Amino acid sequence: MPFPTLSPELPADLPRLRITDVEVHVLLAPDYDESFTSSAQDSVVVVIHTDGGVSGLGETDANPWIVKSCITAQGTHTMGLCLRDMLIGADPFRIGDLWKKMYLGTAMNGRRGMVVHAMGAIDMALWDLCGKALDLPVHALLGGAVRDRITPYASLQPAGHRFEEYRDALVASALQAKERGFRAIKSEVTMNGPYAHGGMSESWDRHTEVVAAVRKAVGPDMTLMVDVQYMWPDAASCLSVVRDWAEFDLFFLETPVWSDNLHDIARLAAEAPMKIAFGEWLATRWEFEELMDRGGVQVAQPDVGRVGGLGEAKIVCDMAAERGRIIVPHCWKTGISVSATAHLAFAVPHCAFIEYLPPQLCVERLRRELAAEDLVLAPDGTIPLPTKPGFGFEVDWAAVERYRVA
Repeated sequence: MPFPTLSPELPADLPRLRITDVEVHVLLAPDYDESFTSSAQDSVVVVIHTDGGVSGLGETDANPWIVKSCITAQGTHTMGLCLRDMLIGADPFRIGDLWKKMYLGTAMNGRRGMVVHAMGAIDMALWDLCGKALDLPVHALLGGAVRDRITPYASLQPAGHRFEEYRDALVASALQAKERGFRAIKSEVTMNGPYAHGGMSESWDRHTEVVAAVRKAVGPDMTLMVDVQYMWPDAASCLSVVRDWAEFDLFFLETPVWSDNLHDIARLAAEAPMKIAFGEWLATRWEFEELMDRGGVQVAQPDVGRVGGLGEAKIVCDMAAERGRIIVPHCWKTGISVSATAHLAFAVPHCAFIEYLPPQLCVERLRRELAAEDLVLAPDGTIPLPTKPGFGFEVDWAAVERYRVA
């Protein structure tokens, strides 16, 4: 097939390795709440083993039971093969070839959606494995770091089930992030729409009140982004509110309408007083091509796991560069995904921010306990270049055992 894929930049003296096993662990926090609009209450961890004793780990932000099925389901014909079976015995350094093999071998079941999300976890694990095998950080395998620091933003979830509680909780978390040294924050301002927090149903004007309160609290020098989680039914409704948000100096407005509504996305990109950001749910470069070329978004947000892995995410980043668009990757899982996202960002000059929360600001226990990343928030509000092999995170296997349910 004529589409390109991405493999690591490799030295000549490669160790000889073959994949021997693919493990899939489904994790669930015992205190999960189905009413939360947060996918960080569960996780799926993919571990790829080799005959040389080197293993790599990956993760994806999708229903972990479905992901496990996508990886382990028995194949029955050439267009619906088993992902795990296609990997056994393969050379783990040939990541691009393996991605194409999996994509073509599952095309009747996949091409988009859950199978591609599952491939994303596998691809992430392969890059981690290769970095460890070569004793190199993954950003070195992506062509090398183009910066020595990246600026993270604190992604702030609300609390409370009444307007005042919601507003005050967002203001408090924004101030806490500022005190910890963050120079940028993103507030989830979602009290209406399909994913309204806690079943709330507040007017759109009250959303303006919340944005105003957060901006007033953090002051004019903090970079502020707002995510409304697909709240408005159309561009006209959105514009009737956000035209008044110009005074808040937002870096972007994330997912204001449904992500398949490219016509209205294009109108918002042309008329809204701030940049429009989308991409958290998209799978493969082809969906991002539509988003950028038909939707006209100024900020593309590939999620490393969901889009199909690190290689596919880097291809999306390169497409964005060709179109003069900004990259701000989406990431809402544990230190595994956060680390992969950071390595991508260090290799991408047009990546403005990464989504990041230190454990002290995380509510979900899997994000606090599963993996410690090789990332440190410096006093100047940036994260220095990570240097450990692979993605550099350390998994707490006791936490895997505590929370594994399948």
